[in-house]
Amino acid sequence: MRPGQLILLPAAAALLFLLSGLSLTSGCNKALCASDVSKCLIQELCQCRPSDGNCSCCKECMLCLGNLWEECCDCVGMCNPKNYSDSPATSKSTVEELHRPIPSLFRALTEGDAPINMMVVSFPVAEELSHHENLVSFLESLDTQPQNVSVPGNSIHASYDAQENMCTVVYFDDCVSIRQCKLYCESMGGSKYRWFHNACCQCIGPECVDYGSKTVKCMNCLF
Repeated sequence: MRPGQLILLPAAAALLFLLSGLSLTSGCNKALCASDVSKCLIQELCQCRPSDGNCSCCKECMLCLGNLWEECCDCVGMCNPKNYSDSPATSKSTVEELHRPIPSLFRALTEGDAPINMMVVSFPVAEELSHHENLVSFLESLDTQPQNVSVPGNSIHASYDAQENMCTVVYFDDCVSIRQCKLYCESMGGSKYRWFHNACCQCIGPECVDYGSKTVKCMNCLF
């Protein structure tokens, strides 16, 4: 056995032990976190334990996990386990507008047969905006002086015919990271993206007024 292999064996054994512990952490989202957590553990950036008063590696671990810190910190023992039974990951999502959409590209890729490993879904803009209307109504009810309330949603509805306009979105079959989701949607020419916290990715087309659908429909990433 070569000397280099002797060095790698303890690290590999430690990694396997730590990864096996992910299944014991009830709040850990293994489908989303396993890959990034593995990378950080291999680099030994998340070895300290804040619960024991040792936070010497907390900053390095947070930088390593990046955008997944909030979702995955419990997988490496950096924060308290999350209770997904009260608030499932599929009920939460992160949305963002993309700065350089290419509407013609998105339409070309979503017309006809769907590309492999994707699902194209179209629905009326009125359905997309239903949640927005409910939110505006709720905010109005909280204000005791209606004359001071600004409701941006009204101007949106004035320029759209709910019967004619359709919102088209694309779901990727498999779970992806938020970085991959943004990259994929940019490469398709999408206008926005919605990344559900169970790692389901939705690219949102140019005809959509809000942020697409709030329903998870990724074939291999539904929970």
